[in-house]
Amino acid sequence: MLRRPLAFALTLALLPASAFAQDLVQTYELARSGDPQLSIAESNRQISHEGAVQARAALLPQLDGSVGLNRSYVAGQDGSSRSRTYGAGLSQTVFDLSQISNLRAQRQLDTAASFDLTAANQSLITRTSAAYFDVLVAIETLAAAEASEEALQTQFDFASRRLEVGLAPITDVHEARARYDGARAQVILSRNALEDAYQALAEITGTPVRSLRALPEDFQPEVPAGGDVESWVAAAVEQNPSLRAAEYSVRAAEHAVTSARSGHLPRLSLGANYSNNAYWGGIQGVGQVPDPDNPGLPTTTSDREAYGVGLTLTVPIFSGGATQSRVREAIARRDIAADQLTQTRRALERNARNAYQTVVAGVSEVEARRLAVISARSAYDASQVGLEVGTRTVVDVLINQQTLFQAEEQFALARYNFLQNRLLLSQAVGTLGISDLQDVNRLLTVDANAPTTSPTAPVGSQQQPSPPPQ
Repeated sequence: MLRRPLAFALTLALLPASAFAQDLVQTYELARSGDPQLSIAESNRQISHEGAVQARAALLPQLDGSVGLNRSYVAGQDGSSRSRTYGAGLSQTVFDLSQISNLRAQRQLDTAASFDLTAANQSLITRTSAAYFDVLVAIETLAAAEASEEALQTQFDFASRRLEVGLAPITDVHEARARYDGARAQVILSRNALEDAYQALAEITGTPVRSLRALPEDFQPEVPAGGDVESWVAAAVEQNPSLRAAEYSVRAAEHAVTSARSGHLPRLSLGANYSNNAYWGGIQGVGQVPDPDNPGLPTTTSDREAYGVGLTLTVPIFSGGATQSRVREAIARRDIAADQLTQTRRALERNARNAYQTVVAGVSEVEARRLAVISARSAYDASQVGLEVGTRTVVDVLINQQTLFQAEEQFALARYNFLQNRLLLSQAVGTLGISDLQDVNRLLTVDANAPTTSPTAPVGSQQQPSPPPQ
């Protein structure tokens, strides 16, 4: 009996802290260490950096050494000859426009990869927040669906009792039963949608996150400061990292064209070498000394060193048309990069303009959705009173009840959409960072998993609901 609590405590201690994340910032920190897309972007950044290092290495001195040992036999003669050689060579590029242009291109690509990594980090923030808000919306949707199921079951029981005493037609009972059965199905779908939203969040974080913080009911959105829509668009064109990455990609493509064209130009390099050769042979000649292994066999020996320094000029004459083909290919790639830059700029201007307008409209939408909930609740309460005095039917109450739950669901969706659009606007401008996420996180002050009560009070709700008759 004592082992089980101890084992449970050890299990909690060994669980990652991410399993107990309760707010948006903590969830984002999980995503930073567990998201595969960000990890891929970081690896691509490293690949581009190493490409620049390798391009620079081709312009630095190249030193290599060699050692050789050989033994040969001549047919029809006794004995063998042996030789040994070792040496070193040093080469340095003096002028090679192809390698110089390639280094410039790789440096531009390295810078572009840095901006791509910045864009990937910003994208992680919006992807994490979107998945986080989807869970919160799904939680409120499920809560509304469950409240709707309970209320519709109560309405169905109430209609059945009125039918028994002759105060309601059978059509009211059938209508209430149909809506109640539909509400039961909606609860099942909402539970599945909530579980899928949790899994989508875990796909980013790599760790299940079940405890989340939500917006309070009195949340009041505000229009972000920073000028009008044109100011935001201009800032986006100037600072957006994806656009900057596309610009550097075009510059790299320009250098690639220069590198391809330099295939027609001569190359100049400086070289220096040293070699040492030794030879032992079984041929009669000068310098004969006895071989210790074969005393009767005369041996010829030689040992010499050589040094060399010189310039090498390489002039390309004809390569079968390969150089011209590389030039045409490089020009086509440059045109693609330029078109992608134009496309990225146009899409950015559109997205920044739309993000700003959506945020501004979101302020009014949240207020309108809030008033819609108040109006729907008033209509529902009035229909309840009318049902009691006989001026309204059960169908009228059911319709108003369904309208109320839909209004509450749309109100929750509008609030979280506003927060997401606020982050998307900062992403479009290129200034999105952890501080923006912290500002949004401060607004989330309510435990999303805390039980809530239904905002409606259907007639007969004071009684325990009974299952529908079979």
